[in-house]
Amino acid sequence: MKPLTVLVADDEENILVLIEHWLAQLGYKVVTVKNATEAKSVCEHQAFDLVVTDVLMPGGDGIDLIESVKKSRPTGRILAISGGGRYLDRDECLKIARGLGAHAVLMKPFTREQFLAGVARAMRPPRGDADPSI
Repeated sequence: MKPLTVLVADDEENILVLIEHWLAQLGYKVVTVKNATEAKSVCEHQAFDLVVTDVLMPGGDGIDLIESVKKSRPTGRILAISGGGRYLDRDECLKIARGLGAHAVLMKPFTREQFLAGVARAMRPPRGDADPSI
C-alpha cells in the first residue's frame, strides 16, 4: 500500500519537527513548510493525502491555506491545529477553520495520541467520497 503523503504548515519549528517525526514513524511521507504561502506553492506541484495547518501564522495563515485547498481540491483532507493568537483564542481559530472546511481540528498543545486521533478523524472519508487525496 502506498504511504500517505502529508503537508504540514506551522510557523513553530519545534511543532514541525515533532509532527514530522510522529508521522514518519508511521511510514508517512511528510513535507513541512512555515506558512501558507509556502504551502500553496508546494501544493501546485505535489498532491497530498492530508494537509495539517496551524490556523494563525505570519506570512500567510492557515485560513488562507484551507480556502485554497478547498477551492483547488474540494475533496482534500485538512486537519487544523491552533494555540490561538494575540487577537483570537484557540477556540475561535478552530471554529473558523471548521467553518471553512477543515475535517478535524485540534488545540495546541497536544500529545502524540491526540494528534494521531486528529489525523484519523481528518482522514475519515465522508459518505460518497471515494478519493480523499489532495
